[in-house]
Amino acid sequence: MRHHIVLSVILLITLAGVSGTVFAQGGMFATAGGNTRFSSETPMENIYAENKKTQVLLNTGTAEIAIRMNMRDFVFPNKLMQEHFNENYIESDKYSTATFSGKLDQRIDFTKDGTYDASATGSFTVHGVSKNRTIKGKLKVEGGKMVISSDFEVTLVDHKIDVPQIVFVKIAQSIKVKVEYILSPYKK
Repeated sequence: MRHHIVLSVILLITLAGVSGTVFAQGGMFATAGGNTRFSSETPMENIYAENKKTQVLLNTGTAEIAIRMNMRDFVFPNKLMQEHFNENYIESDKYSTATFSGKLDQRIDFTKDGTYDASATGSFTVHGVSKNRTIKGKLKVEGGKMVISSDFEVTLVDHKIDVPQIVFVKIAQSIKVKVEYILSPYKK
């Protein structure tokens, strides 16, 4: 429980730093159990991993969103793959988190149930390299909760993730990412 409170405070500070907006303007929705998956598929090898501890905070008043995940929370079917991911490619000791902080590009009526095409534009940081990105997806409002889903790609070269020549043919240069975040009203 204490861990959840600390993470929520970190997310609030992160999002406040993005805009300096007072959060009283809208409702806050959050999760500390968001699902982020990625895959690398090549003719030589397929690599999959999943992180079920992604933290997400959405302010419906300002349409600001903050996402944070610990890189060591990705679980692979093979422990050796997980070790190589953390030590050789992502360098998790040095770059422990990946983040996105931005704002929804569309006006959405969060009081009305429905599924909306949505995108968010902001700063996407992986491996210590930040890029301005627009990420497209769906936002579903239903029964007082929200579900955010998206499929997008992350190019290794954009985030200075080096792949040794010996395994170059085993790892795709563009990684497919799939997310699903179920957000509930944030209780202070």
